[in-house]
Amino acid sequence: MPGVGKVVSTTILIELPELGQLNRRKIAALVGVAPLNRDSGTMRGKRTVWGGRAKLRAVLYMAALVATKCNPLIATFYRRLLDAGKVKKVALVACMRKLLTIINAMMRNMKVWNPEHINHYVVTEAK
Repeated sequence: MPGVGKVVSTTILIELPELGQLNRRKIAALVGVAPLNRDSGTMRGKRTVWGGRAKLRAVLYMAALVATKCNPLIATFYRRLLDAGKVKKVALVACMRKLLTIINAMMRNMKVWNPEHINHYVVTEAK
């Protein structure tokens, strides 16, 4: 997959043995790229990402940064978020989560990267 090299794939396989076994929401929360709330009583705030596995977040950050340049699917997604008015950091974290979701689906279905069939990986996710 463009943007995911040897270091990223090795780190993900070592640090995330649950890959391919959890759904996209649980895997994103486990890594720390899921938007979580810190609401209390009547106070409502912005959703932020926190917690999770720091090493994985660091490698996913670099992978997402590269993927916004060389992966057409992620680059289009990133550009669409920026055009919608999102801050660059927020858009990049969304790309991190999308990369993780795609990698999780690829592992679950035991498929290799194929940009024409990417919707199949994401849509057929087990609940």
